[in-house]
This record gives sequence, C-alpha cells and structure tokens, in this order.
Amino acid sequence: MNALVALCHFCELHGPRTLFCTEALHPPSPSPSSQTGAPVHGDRDRDGDREGEGLTMRANSSATQRGEMCEGCRSLPASHPGFVSVDDETGIRFLSHQHPRQSQLFSVVRQACVRSLSCEVCPGREGPIFFGDEQHGFVFSHTFFIKDSLARGFQRWYSIVMVAMDRIYLINSWPFLLRHLRLTIQSLQSTALKVFDNEQGVCPQRAVRMNSVFSPAVFPHQRSGNAARSLTSLTQHPNLWASLHSSFSWLLKACGCRLTEKLLEGAPTEDTLVLIERQTGSHALYSSFRLLVWHVLMGNQVIWRGADPRLIQSAFTVLKSLLPVGCVRSVPYSAQYEEAYKCNFLGLSPDVSIPTHVSSSEFSVLVDVSTERSCQMSAVGGEDISSLYQFTISSANTQPTDRGPALLNKLEVALSNENLSVDVVSHCLLCLKEEWMNKVKVLFKFSKVDGRGREDTQKVLGLLGATGPGEEDNVRLLKFWMTGLSKTYKSHLMTAVRGGERSPSQ
Repeated sequence: MNALVALCHFCELHGPRTLFCTEALHPPSPSPSSQTGAPVHGDRDRDGDREGEGLTMRANSSATQRGEMCEGCRSLPASHPGFVSVDDETGIRFLSHQHPRQSQLFSVVRQACVRSLSCEVCPGREGPIFFGDEQHGFVFSHTFFIKDSLARGFQRWYSIVMVAMDRIYLINSWPFLLRHLRLTIQSLQSTALKVFDNEQGVCPQRAVRMNSVFSPAVFPHQRSGNAARSLTSLTQHPNLWASLHSSFSWLLKACGCRLTEKLLEGAPTEDTLVLIERQTGSHALYSSFRLLVWHVLMGNQVIWRGADPRLIQSAFTVLKSLLPVGCVRSVPYSAQYEEAYKCNFLGLSPDVSIPTHVSSSEFSVLVDVSTERSCQMSAVGGEDISSLYQFTISSANTQPTDRGPALLNKLEVALSNENLSVDVVSHCLLCLKEEWMNKVKVLFKFSKVDGRGREDTQKVLGLLGATGPGEEDNVRLLKFWMTGLSKTYKSHLMTAVRGGERSPSQ
C-alpha cells in the first residue's frame, strides 16, 4: 500500500511546516549502495539532476524559500542527501528528507501539515484525528507537544501524519498506527523533558519572564529568538533524524504487510475441484456432465443415491463449488427423501425410493451409483474410479441443454482443455463464478431495488451478455443465483435507495 509519513511543526513565525518525510519507492528504481539508515552522499551527485530522482527537495532550493525557514523549521541542511533504507525482501527503498521528492506529493503533504496543525484539532489538542478527501488524500494525524523552556507556554506544537489515498486502509490501520506512533511520540517527549528540566534547573525561565519588562520594541526580537530552536536542540539527540527515518520506514513496511484482502462473497478460494485434483470420475459421468451441471446451475434438486457416503460427499464437494455459497442447501446422506425446498443437494442410501412426483419432475436429476467390484474407496489407490463404480444419470427434463447457459459453455471449455493445470482450472472456475455473481448483483439492483420495467431489464441483460443463444437459461440462472445474495448486501442496497429517495426533499 502506497503511503508516506511526515513529522510537522508549528513555527511561531512561519506557521505550519513539514520537518521530515519518509516515503516508499518501489522497484525497478535504482538501488543505492548504502547501509540501512545511513546518509547516502553518492546518490545526490548521480541522481540530483534527474527529474524526481534527487533526494534533495527542489521546491526548497530557491532563495525565497530558504529565507522563510528558521532553525525551528529546518531538519536537514540543504546539502544533506537524505536517508535511504532498502528492504531486501521486496527491493523497496524508503527515502527520507525534509520534503517529498515529487512536487505533487509536496503539495499533498503541505496541505496535510497545515490542516493537522491549524484546522483539524482533536479535543485537548493532543491526540489522533482522521481527515481528508479523494482529491488530496486521507490523513491519520497525531498532534503532540514538546517541552521547550524558551517557547511561549514552555512547549511547541508538533504532529506526525500518515497520508494515503486509501481511506479504508487508514481506518483499518488506526489501532496499529496509534499504538506505534505513540511510542515514537513518547520517546521524543521524554527526551525533551529531560533537557527542559536541566535548563530550568540552571536558569528558571518563568522567574526571568516575570521580572522582565515588556516593550513593544523588543517583542518582535523576542518572538524571533523563540522561533529559532530546532527539534534536535530540544531533545539533544545527535542522531534524531536517522532514528526517525528508521522508525518511519519500519512503520510503512509493517503497516503495508499487516493487511490482507479476503473474499466476502462466494465460495472460499481454497475450495478446489476434488474430482479434478484426484483425476477421478467415470466416463459415463463425463458423457452426461453437461446435463448434471446444467441442473446444478439452474437450482434444480440433485440427488445421488449409493452405498458409499464418502463418494457422494466428495461429488457434492465438487458440484457445490460451482455455486455461490448462499445458493447451497445440502443434506449429505439421508435414509429418507427430503423435499426440494429443504435441499438442492441430497444424498440417499441405495434402498430409498424416490417419490413419483420427483422422478417425473423436470426440476430434478438422479445419479444412481452402483458398485462394479466388491471393494472400498480406501483400496482404490491409483485405479480409475470408473472401474469401481457405475453411474446412471436420469431426469425427466426434456429441454435441450446444448445452448446454455453461457456459464456452462465456459466451464466445459476450461475443464476440457488438457493444457491447463489443475490450479489454473480451479482459478478459472472461481473467476467465472465471481463474474456471474457480479452480473447477479447488477440485475438485482436494477430490477428488484430500482423497480425497472421489463423493457429496461432486457436492455440490462443485453449489456450483461445474458441475451442471445441460451437467453432463457441465462435469465433462469441469474434469478436462482439472486437467492444466494447475502441479507446484509440486500439490506444495504434497499437502505441506500430509501436514503437517496428522501434526500431531495430534505
């Protein structure tokens, strides 16, 4: 995840200023020959004249800019090449200097700095806050004070900001960022407090100020003197900026590695086609594969009847992976028939009879499994399963399945391609299922939520690629898969629509 971290300061003379910034540079950029966290002097001579590659900030090179910076506004001198660390695992370089390398990032960080120290203030002024927008990025900011015996109120105002374009990323990282930034802030504050106590012990400034005579003539001089103290002076830390570079670099790396994406809709990604992996299945089942999968995709009841529950459960594992998890209702193995409204996958023992209204229905398919040899599945070894079992598929459905649905055609092409590995086929099937689940969501939003008419719905089906040959099967599949949408998703759409309908009148 692309983000950057910056330390900001509110100068009494010049207002909010960026003191130190760390950003990540991804490969294939040149890798500097330097030790982690050490200043790189050779890079400035080699890269300083190349646009966007120099470590010295160009926006700070003018005489006007230098004139507007006091000691308290500056971290590294203009001649300092900055700090570079390299992640050996990923090749990412972490670059630190007073300002970002690119002018676009300079503007983004500058605005985050100003808002964190002037506009966006949390209760008590110290603590974390979140702000931002899509145009200028989103910001996690933590403001804090550093003790200074020469400052007004004996303290100076700072903030550490993390800027990223991904709002969800920053919000989900809030506890992690807060915990580790507070460690850095507490280290700075405790170090500065020791310096403050030592200075107060030598010369208590409160008594000096109480006894001094206020004069408008000397006020500008007093403010100028107070504003010229650097963070290095306040903490007496000789390697302050190198230490902050290490902390910020680690934070960017750790924060980017800790978040992963998870599939929220559909079958888990680790579900694989067991039948394909084991290279099992009979030739009779393969010849009737299209009919069987057609019934699965259409939502009809798929009944397997046999003496081996493990074989039936294995077959159901494969077939259920073709559907969204919300569309699956399964009874793995039963001693009696269960109605279709209870389950669309039903395993039965061989002595269970099928009711007449089911066997004569076009909305069901029966797979009878009989044993060719007297053996158990555990003894199969490397033998083909078709030599052990005979599969008989029967259905009262007379509708031709050669045209559709379109998803079935793509599934068959993927499974019949011998040049594809098992892993590739598994990912292909997962992508196809997700593609059609997205079509389902569009159709649900358009027809059920928006309440559009038949003509408009037909246009949407055309845009979704669900018209043409096999259109009837495509529509039937989409309607069945619509039942697999989560209640949370449906409720979210309905709430959003109702809120949108109210907004014009508010």
